[in-house]
Amino acid sequence: MTDFLQYEQDGPLVTLTMNQPEQRNPLTGNTAVSEFLQAIERIQADRQIRCVILTGAGSAFSAGGDIRLMQRQAAPSMGQSEIRQDYRHGIQRLALRLFDLEVPVIAAVNGHALGAGLDLACLCDIRIAADTATFAESFVRLGIIPGDGGAWLLPRVIGMARAAEMAFTGESISARQALDWQLVSRVVAPAELMPAARELAARITRHPSHALRLTKRLMREALHARLDSVLELSAVFQAMCHKEPDHLEAVNAFLEKRPPRFD
Repeated sequence: MTDFLQYEQDGPLVTLTMNQPEQRNPLTGNTAVSEFLQAIERIQADRQIRCVILTGAGSAFSAGGDIRLMQRQAAPSMGQSEIRQDYRHGIQRLALRLFDLEVPVIAAVNGHALGAGLDLACLCDIRIAADTATFAESFVRLGIIPGDGGAWLLPRVIGMARAAEMAFTGESISARQALDWQLVSRVVAPAELMPAARELAARITRHPSHALRLTKRLMREALHARLDSVLELSAVFQAMCHKEPDHLEAVNAFLEKRPPRFD
C-alpha cells in the first residue's frame, strides 16, 4: 500500500497516513478506498493490534472527493445508475467497513477535513485536532448531498441542530469551534498532534485486545438498539471476557499489586 495509504505498525499500534498531499488526500478518483479496505482487513485479522491512528500528510487531513471525478460524473456520458453503483461499491464500502472495525481508531486531524474527509473523521472513535485544522460538511456548496454516511454520522457526533447548520451552509468551522461543539475532544499545536495521538494510543493499548474490541463493538451496537437488547449482548460479551486469560491476569495483577502482563 504505497500509492495512497501508508501503513506503519509499532507493536499494538498502527498508524495510517493518507499520503497524496499535493491533492489534499482525496478519497475518490484514486486507490484510496481499495487501500483502506485492505488495511482494515489486515488490522481486523491481527489480534495484537489494539489501536489505530489515522492522519493525513501535508496541509490537509482529507479534502474529501476529487472534484475532477465529480466533473466526469456530471457529464452526459455517465448515467445515474452508474454513479449510484460507484457510491455503493466505493466510498460507502469504506464507511461500512471502517465503522465496523473493532479496533479503536483515533483521528489525528492535521488540517482541512472537508466533505467526505470530515465524515471519515466522524467514523473514528476519537478525534483530536491541530489548532490549524478546519472542518466542513461542504457537499451542498457543490450541489450534492453527503453520499458517504455523513447525514447519519455527523448528527450523532455533534447533535442534529449543529449538524444541520454545517450541512445546510457548507461553511467551515475552526478547530476551536469544533472543540466547543464536541466534534473533537482536544486541540493542540500542530507539532504536538502526533505525540498527543500516540500518548492517547498508549493509554489505550495497555489494555487487553479482546476487551477493547468487544467494548467498541458494544458501543456501536448501542447506537441503534434498545437498552434490554444492549444488556443481553453485554451479558454475552461479559461471559466471553471472564473466560479470557487476560482477564485472569488483570485480576491477579491487581491483587498482587503489580502491572499486568498481557499477550
